[in-house]
Amino acid sequence: MGRFTKTANALAATALGLALVGAALADPVEDDLTIETEDGAVEIVTKTTAPAYLDGALPEIYSGWLFRDEATRAMERDDFDNPAMVFADRGLDKWNDKFGKNGESCAGCHQGPESMAGLRAEMPRVDAKTGKLMIMEDYINGCVTERMGQEAWGMTSNPMKDMLSLISLQSRGMPVKVAIDGPAKPFWEKGKEIYYTRYGQLEMSCANCHEDNYGKMIRADHLSQGQINGFPTYRLKDAGMVTVQQRFVGCVRDTRAETFKAGSPEFKALELYVASRGAGLSVEGVSVRH
Repeated sequence: MGRFTKTANALAATALGLALVGAALADPVEDDLTIETEDGAVEIVTKTTAPAYLDGALPEIYSGWLFRDEATRAMERDDFDNPAMVFADRGLDKWNDKFGKNGESCAGCHQGPESMAGLRAEMPRVDAKTGKLMIMEDYINGCVTERMGQEAWGMTSNPMKDMLSLISLQSRGMPVKVAIDGPAKPFWEKGKEIYYTRYGQLEMSCANCHEDNYGKMIRADHLSQGQINGFPTYRLKDAGMVTVQQRFVGCVRDTRAETFKAGSPEFKALELYVASRGAGLSVEGVSVRH
């Protein structure tokens, strides 16, 4: 091992140690989430037994909602107080808008957005026709380009976030149940490899924070298990919606690494793996986080 490698390892260990030094354990709160909606109350599963394929790495899995403070949790309890609902409403406007080249709209093919119920709970998934691993953004852009005759939306653009918010909302309360076997298995294995790979000058992996140190405070942030059942989420820090792919980019950059791009094969595989870690948790539709 060379001097540079030894120094880099020492710096990484020091950085993580300083971030966590003196940090008392701050376990997920004991709380239940019932969301008040226009159509009545929706019960959300925020804690359940970890899937067997995690091999005991996590005895239980928790939604990130349980790691947020009381004020933030309260915002998600009522759609009237949830700032993310504004973006879902914008998505509904776009859904009904005849923005296609020949006047096509999402509603013209799919009728109401409720036709998308259950889709978010099963994403990402391998497309039966192409054999490709598809995230929700891929299906949306397929409609935008092939059926609407428009330019593809950016992976983290505002129109994409609005539509993701609307579609995700249709699966609220449904359990996450992504397929990881059959044609999905090689993608899942690749995502798992990425999850445990150390990146950047800090030489940190996803697992270092969200598996090894969840429940601890890293500076002012309470580390969750990094579950993505709540995405897209309104992030108070950003004062706007954040997608899974966008958050992956931010996390890798936080390790001081050159990141993969949003929508890259690497981050699609990672999204599948991370989604599978939250199997059984409820889709929160559009959540609120710090």
